[in-house]
Amino acid sequence: MHEGCSGNFENGKQVVNKLRMMGFSNQYMPMPMKIKCKNCEEEFMMETFEAKCPKCRMTYGVTPCHAFSPENVKEAGIDY
Repeated sequence: MHEGCSGNFENGKQVVNKLRMMGFSNQYMPMPMKIKCKNCEEEFMMETFEAKCPKCRMTYGVTPCHAFSPENVKEAGIDY
């Protein structure tokens, strides 16, 4: 069931799974944001709700409701 903006996620895999289920993974965010990879510390621009670090391929996700701040971006795992 869709919980709107009130949904809580325990980890990044849950965020990415939700994005994929709802069809938002490849959609562009309203405003791209620069994030720093928590695995290799590479900085890159996250343009879609699901993205991978270009250096180590760590997968990241952020829900559309929370795509306004890098603090809301969650890591899901390398090549997840």
